Amino acid sequence: MSAATFEAAVANALALESERRMRRATRAAVWAVAVVAVLWFTAAQIGLNPAALVKGVPFMVDFFSRMFPPDLSHLLLLGRATVETVQIAVWGTLIAVMLSIPFALLGARNTTPHPLVFHATRLFLNALRAINELVFALIFVAAVGLGPFAGVLAIALHATGMLAKFCAEEVEGADRGPIEAMQATGAGRMQVILFGIVPQVIPAFVSYSVYRFDVSIRAATILGLVGAGGLGFSLIKTMKLFKYHETATCILVIFLLVFVSDWICARMRSRIL
Repeated sequence: MSAATFEAAVANALALESERRMRRATRAAVWAVAVVAVLWFTAAQIGLNPAALVKGVPFMVDFFSRMFPPDLSHLLLLGRATVETVQIAVWGTLIAVMLSIPFALLGARNTTPHPLVFHATRLFLNALRAINELVFALIFVAAVGLGPFAGVLAIALHATGMLAKFCAEEVEGADRGPIEAMQATGAGRMQVILFGIVPQVIPAFVSYSVYRFDVSIRAATILGLVGAGGLGFSLIKTMKLFKYHETATCILVIFLLVFVSDWICARMRSRIL
């Protein structure tokens, strides 16, 4: 190849590369403009107005000023509600852990007995995660009446959807080495699941369960807003009665409860992992 031919080939390659870069830059610019336009349109649709927030600051300051100082004498009355909140979270998470194990095995491709069972289980778990705890609490309050039992059922169902999905993904990602070794020795399907897959996913499942308990504590503090017991019931009651100093005490207790549960769960996860 002559020098002139080589230089022409290099120039042609550079021109093609420059043209490709120009096309990529043009596409990126078009996408950027489209995204900005969509965001601008949706902001207008939902009334996103920072000026309104700035104008509302004096009203927020007035609302919070009515809460201080907190009525610490109300702490003694919140003891039962605090214990009830923890009980709701504990039982809701415990039921979810027990339910999520079989659903995880049915919702994993390598352990499900049939593809139809896999898709039906995944659809069911998606439905559980799609419905918020408050919506479940409203349903169960109508079914079993006011009280913490409705909160337990609400947390249990929503948490089952989350835990079972995470555990199913861990099951699908299990190391194939031990599984194939057991199959080579003639182990049956249940033996492979119990001794080849389950031991691999137990640490991750326990970690997810601890994290879910932390989330359940936060959820249990607000389920009382719809009559499912716990601190949320005391919070909404004091707000409706305009006892803002007691409301501040409820918020303080909720903050301390969430802080303590987060610390405990973090220590448990560090020990597990």
